Amino acid sequence: MAQGYIKAIELPQVIPVFPLPGSILLSRGQLPLNVFEPRYLNMVDDAMAGDRIIGLIQPLTGLDNPQPPLARVGCAGRITSFNETSDGRYLITLTGVCRFRVSSELQVKTPYRQVHADFAPFEADLRAPDPAADFDRDHFLDALRPYLEHRGLNVDWDTAEIAPQEALINSLAMALPFEPAEKQALLEAITLEDRAEALTALLRIEAAASDDDDGPAMQ
Repeated sequence: MAQGYIKAIELPQVIPVFPLPGSILLSRGQLPLNVFEPRYLNMVDDAMAGDRIIGLIQPLTGLDNPQPPLARVGCAGRITSFNETSDGRYLITLTGVCRFRVSSELQVKTPYRQVHADFAPFEADLRAPDPAADFDRDHFLDALRPYLEHRGLNVDWDTAEIAPQEALINSLAMALPFEPAEKQALLEAITLEDRAEALTALLRIEAAASDDDDGPAMQ
């Protein structure tokens, strides 16, 4: 059960959205955010006065538009941590509840954007996976090591070897510096197993590309 919700119909059908390129949120994942723009401070104020739900979604890039179109899928999160700094910023944590498909965007008077959210296609997000379920962890970690080494990144390998599949896959999908389109593909993967396969493929593709870049120049 994600943040007290059992069925998609229990979630609000109209939600505010925070467009953020290069960032995704997944069910039960936690995303810290530093909020400072006035329109999003307003959004957080309104969310805190209500159900605390905010949709994180990527804007479509490459368009010279002050209000770019939104990706077709985002993820609703609940504000589970809130702090206000002395200079007026909000430091919040969004905990992922359920992905949604944008049915339509509303014409609103609020300074922030709002959408009709269809949670039904992703209702399975509200149910935590079987903690005993696992995947080919060795195959995955073998793909992860060269990727991280090339970028000078690291993880707690002891934790990676025993962490539940969902926590491991979703946290890395959210945290690793993939391109926005790749992030979106990870977000839209239907099942956790699909996401694990897609993430493994991305790791291997980027590691292979790095090896090619490091190879000797041809004369």
